[in-house]
This record gives sequence, C-alpha cells and structure tokens, in this order.
Amino acid sequence: MAVHNTDVAAIFEEMADLLDIEGANPFRVRAYRFAARTIRDLPGEVAEMVARDEDLTSLPGIGDDLAGKIQEIVRTGTAAALEVQRKKIPKTLVELLRIPGLGPKRVQALARQLNIRSLSDVQVAAQAGRVSTLPGFGAKTERHILDALATRTGEESRVQRAVAMPYADALVAYLQQSPGVGRVMVAGSYRRAQETIGDLDILVTARAGLAITDRFVRYPEVQEVLAQGETKASVLLQSHLQVDLRVVPEESYGAALLYFTGSKTHNVVLRHVAQQRGLKVNEYGVFSGEVRIAGDTEESVYAAVGVPWIPPELRENRGEFEAAKEGRLPKLVELHDLVGDLHAHTTATDGRHSLKEMADAARRRGLRYLAITDHSRRLAMARGLNSSRLLSQMEEIDRLNRDLTDMRLLKGIEVDILEDGSLDLPDDVLGRLDLVVGAVHSRFNLSKQKQTDRILNAMDHPHFSILAHPSGRLIGRREPYDVDMSRIIRKARERGCFLEVNAHPERLDLTDIHCQMAREEGVLLAVNSDAHSTADLDDRRYGVGQARRGWLQKADVLNARSYAEVTRLLRRTMEP
Repeated sequence: MAVHNTDVAAIFEEMADLLDIEGANPFRVRAYRFAARTIRDLPGEVAEMVARDEDLTSLPGIGDDLAGKIQEIVRTGTAAALEVQRKKIPKTLVELLRIPGLGPKRVQALARQLNIRSLSDVQVAAQAGRVSTLPGFGAKTERHILDALATRTGEESRVQRAVAMPYADALVAYLQQSPGVGRVMVAGSYRRAQETIGDLDILVTARAGLAITDRFVRYPEVQEVLAQGETKASVLLQSHLQVDLRVVPEESYGAALLYFTGSKTHNVVLRHVAQQRGLKVNEYGVFSGEVRIAGDTEESVYAAVGVPWIPPELRENRGEFEAAKEGRLPKLVELHDLVGDLHAHTTATDGRHSLKEMADAARRRGLRYLAITDHSRRLAMARGLNSSRLLSQMEEIDRLNRDLTDMRLLKGIEVDILEDGSLDLPDDVLGRLDLVVGAVHSRFNLSKQKQTDRILNAMDHPHFSILAHPSGRLIGRREPYDVDMSRIIRKARERGCFLEVNAHPERLDLTDIHCQMAREEGVLLAVNSDAHSTADLDDRRYGVGQARRGWLQKADVLNARSYAEVTRLLRRTMEP
C-alpha cells in the first residue's frame, strides 16, 4: 500500500480533531497539527525517508513518539492510536468541526447534551430549535449552522487541488513509464487550477494496440476498478479519489484536451462560435461537414474558429472570448515572476524555522527579498510578539541583512485587526517597520456592516500596508466572514495599500473573482506564501494558480517588482 505525505498528514489532523473534541491538552493537539503541516509540506515523500531509515526526528516538530507513528502509518496505512481514539469519539463528530462557529467545546456540548453524533443529527436538532436552547449557542448560531449545512450539499466529495496533486503527479509518472505512451496530461478542473476538484481526468496518447487501460487499472494504489474498456477506464484510489483515464489518438489530442479541460460553459460558447462559422467542434476535432480540419493541438482548435488560444485558468466564460477577439487576453503571471514574498513566519511565533533558515530557503528559491511577518501579541496560541520582542527581532534582522548580499529581509508584522479596527501594537513600534500586514483572526461572526467597517478602519491606519487573507476563509473548514469586498477593494485603491492573495492551499484568499475585481480597480495584489516553514515557500505556486484564474499579469502583482520598487511602494503606506 502506497502512503503519501497527504495520507500521513490526514491521520495526524484527524487525531488532532478527535483530541480537541475530547478536551485533551491543547499542546498535544497543536503537536499533531504542527506535525501534519510539516509532513504535508515536505518536498519529498516521508515514506521514502522511512525506507532509507532516515532519522525522522530531524524534521521540525517530530519527536520520538510522532516518528514512531509515522513509521507505523507508512507500514500499515493507519495508526493504532487513531483507531483507539475513533472508538472513544465517533469520526462523524469531526465533521461538525467543519461547520463555521462550531469549535471543539461546542461540539462537546452538542454530543453530551443533545446526543448528537452526525451532521444529520445536528441538522434535525437545529431545525427543531433545540440547539439554540444550549448555553453559549442562541438563535443566531443555530441559524448559522443551518445555513452552513445547506451550503455543504455536494461539496463533501471534493478535495483541495493541493491534496490531489501528489496523487496526480505519481500516477502521471507511472503512466509515462509505459513503453509506447506519448503524452500524458491531467485535464479537468485540476488543469484549470480550481481550488477543489471532484476527480482527476487524465488523457493519454499511445501507440496503437497498447493495452494502456490494463496498466492503468493495475496501478498499485487502485482500490476499485469502476469501469474499463479499450480507450477509457475509471478507478477509485485508496485515497478515495476517483480517476478517469481516456486514451485518445494524436490527431484528436488537442480537441480532447480542450473538451475534457472544460469548463462546460466555456465549451458551450466555443461550440456556438464554431457554429457561426459553419463548423462543428467536439472531443475528436473541428469538422467542416465530415472533414476534420483541426484537432491535434488546442491552438489549432481555437485558430479554426477564429479565436486565439485561451489559457486553461481563464476558461470559465467570464469574458475570455470577448477579450480574445479584442486582443485583450492578459499575459498571465508566472511563478518565476515572483521575486519576493511579503508574508512569512519564524520560530519567534508559530513558524518552524529561524530567521536565517527562512532567509537561506528564500535565497535558494531565487527570491530577492522576504518579509518576516510574525504574529502580534493578541494571537496568544501562536506566541504572538509584544513590542519588546518585535523590536528585538528587528535588530536581529538588521544584523542578518549586514551579511546578506543577494537578498534582503524586510521587517514586518502580521498584526491583529481588533474588533473596532484598531491594530494590536502601538504606532511608535509599527512605524519603525518596513511593512504592516493586517489580519482578522477573531470575531468572524460580526455582521457584514460591522466586519466591513472594522477592516476599513484598520486600512485607514497610518501604518497599514497589506490586508492578509481578506475573507478569512479556510476551504472546506470555515466559510468566509460576511464582508463587502467591493468596498474593501475600493478602499485599498483610495488608501494606496494592497491586498493579499494568500497562497496557502486551505486559504487561496482572495478568490479568483475578487482578484479580477481588484485588477479592474488598479489595486496591486501580493501573492504571498504565508510560510510557516521553509517548505511552505513553495506554496506560492498555488497562489499563482489563483492569481492566474483572477486574470492577473505580472504588472498586477506587488511582489513581482524589484526590491527597490517594492520598498518604495511599501514606504508610502507607512507614512502618516
């Protein structure tokens, strides 16, 4: 049984959730969450480290106990401690934590006082008005629970694109090793860089007569074969991810890739454009009558209907055809365009690596600057910095910068935006920084008016540079707080400050729609990793995917600018 980093991380996250509901020591819970993120963000597979008998305790946050559990998971696919915990607390209770506003203590209360054990139980109880009778809940919370349950319909089977990526990469590599196989490409919403995907669609070209579907269904991670024929097959992996394979001829590869990449609405418009020219487009090619005139490449398909090639991330029927016909398609930002990162953490708060380690990792990735933005004092669980600790860190950054020749560290803070819009540290300290990244970390349930005013007030502060993860969402775990994003974007334009595209795969915040809105308003966006470890710096690739879906070009991205230019722009936000 193949075990990927995401499998180990998922077990540790479930352990943390179950312990949280049980009311276990919070430091023990944090240890599991810390370990989950460490394993998930490793550049290589932890199973390979186990196979090479490497010392797992060399990994940040991994002691002897967790190292032993990792070895056990790699060998068996599970952990005995998890099975024990599952018997104590039903796994279905963990799902309750995914409902906004239901933390561990509230889940405990629901389980103990209303005997709730599943999502359906809590829905029935809320509809009957029994949830609002519990201390600490009330009618508003009950309404939020029902609204959240309504929005979850159909979402449970989707996974984050970042979670699916290692499975996709491994399967593509496996198929490419087959003699006679030509091109292998993952299509669908995965190729369009959507935040979540329902399944993987893989297209393959192969030599005639090659039994590629036989090799596909024999992939070691296949749990169940759902269907199989000569040119297509469908399987369920051990990770419960469904994968559909289609074998296509070279002459139809481009048409099939375009068709199976989607989106459906994009393809509908494409077919309509073709019909206006007396042509027909399908997964086999572009046809004039019975004659195929294009289809071997995507470019040939678009050219046949009089449209320039449209990048996959833009294929959502949000104006891409009009832009293509008018020559307005953006030259989308690329990962290599990012020369800096303006949001990163260290061991001073809840990061896993020191200042120097983060600087070295950024330099190895070709970055010219990295902003250190540890948490402020309000975020106690992250050991947030007070004024004196922040000033000490600033001095340490100055010392490090004297020795750095090819990159620079910027002095910053991720400061909490308090409920009234004030910031969590005094002005005389904030004014000495290179940038201030403001973030909402509490009171997510304020009304739309109050939440919007809170953030607008913070952006009016004389020392405010970037609004971090502007909607506060955690994909699949926490809905965005209710805020008027159009007003936030306009305020950023008026104030001359910036908004973040947080690249962490659980956030991807701003959304693609709001990225596009900000671009149209002329607001620069910072595509930041929000790194809590050296490996997290690689999360920038997910942020770039989100930025591309939002039509962003290099010129729209703050940290695609040189050190001299970005510091000039940041300095303007820090001037009273």
